[in-house]
Amino acid sequence: MRNTRLNTSTRVANGLERQPVRRPDRTVRLGDVVQQLIDNHISPTCDKFGAVAEVWSQLLPPELAQHCQVGGISAGLLRVRVDSPAYMYELQLCSHELVEQLRQQCPQARIKKIKFTLA
Repeated sequence: MRNTRLNTSTRVANGLERQPVRRPDRTVRLGDVVQQLIDNHISPTCDKFGAVAEVWSQLLPPELAQHCQVGGISAGLLRVRVDSPAYMYELQLCSHELVEQLRQQCPQARIKKIKFTLA
């Protein structure tokens, strides 16, 4: 059986020795990092999502609106949770018109399609 372990001088010569990790010379406050994350990623998403949810509730009759909830927006797909197959079917029938209205009133969301799921 052959010994496959290399001694320290062989590992250094072959470039296999672990190099210490270099850390940046500056320290960053966690609060600053979190604030940057909120400003750059979370706030724009919330603004877009909030506008769509508000328009969604205005587009639907109150009786229908109480049986569904906007679940999220991703890559042009609006996800809506519905509490009943009957209401889901009704929403599917008018989904084309809903998409058109959402595109007109919330162009920044870039909604292309609505996916309904039972909650």
